[in-house]
Amino acid sequence: MMMSKVVLFSGETVGIIGLGRIGQAIAKRAEGFNCPICYYSRTEKRDSKYKYYPSVVELASKCEILVVACPLTEETHHIINREVINALGPKGYLINIGRGKHVDEAELVPALLEGLLGGAGLDVFENEPTVPEELFGLENVVLLPHVAGFCHL
Repeated sequence: MMMSKVVLFSGETVGIIGLGRIGQAIAKRAEGFNCPICYYSRTEKRDSKYKYYPSVVELASKCEILVVACPLTEETHHIINREVINALGPKGYLINIGRGKHVDEAELVPALLEGLLGGAGLDVFENEPTVPEELFGLENVVLLPHVAGFCHL
């Protein structure tokens, strides 16, 4: 019988890439679990109570859970790359609810397989509808169809 690793959310530092409407809603919910919140966005939000980091790599190095909630642009394509994955590290978790092309899956999959990243929760994929086969058997990965657009924040 396989045993899955239990991941505690309460009290973990949550980093959010993109502190727009959706990012703020995620932050509000994470606060309910006593999670310190930090973020990266194109510009610092002067009215925000959350800690701002000027780079995604720095943000990833300061949190246990990294949530991608930004729009897909030329600048955010592959915003999650090997450098960010390494900064998040073997105890870190990546959650992508944005767009599949935010994450460089050629870097993500080996990092998950080699234990360089603690885990991932993905509901979007780089080459949809294709999902990398290697992800299906991993206990540290949760895969879902993209349903975030059907919720009301």
